[in-house]
Amino acid sequence: QVQLTETGGGLVQPGDSRRLSCTASGIIFDIYDMAWYRQAPGKQRELVARIANDGTLTYMDSVKGRFTISRDNKKNAVYLQMDNLRVEDTAVYYCRSMRAAGGGTIGSWGQGTQVTVSS
Repeated sequence: QVQLTETGGGLVQPGDSRRLSCTASGIIFDIYDMAWYRQAPGKQRELVARIANDGTLTYMDSVKGRFTISRDNKKNAVYLQMDNLRVEDTAVYYCRSMRAAGGGTIGSWGQGTQVTVSS
């Protein structure tokens, strides 16, 4: 059974930093791409950052230079270091595992962790 568990959310002030962690179990971690998505109230879920199994990085434009995604295959973990947080970064952040299979994409979602940026 695949399980992704996110930790690290909370209430922070604008300009603060926060590190999210996601630990995976039940999958062969190093063959999966891993990603962080977020969903703000009333908005669609969006891709924040992705790290491929070969280490290739992808970021949404609004977080480039502020957020850093990384992974530790020995710990089955992916991280999202968030610096210089803004009010508009407030959202539920989800961890996702994904890989291509059968012409599509398969993977799993974590339960999400709330990040609130407010003064």
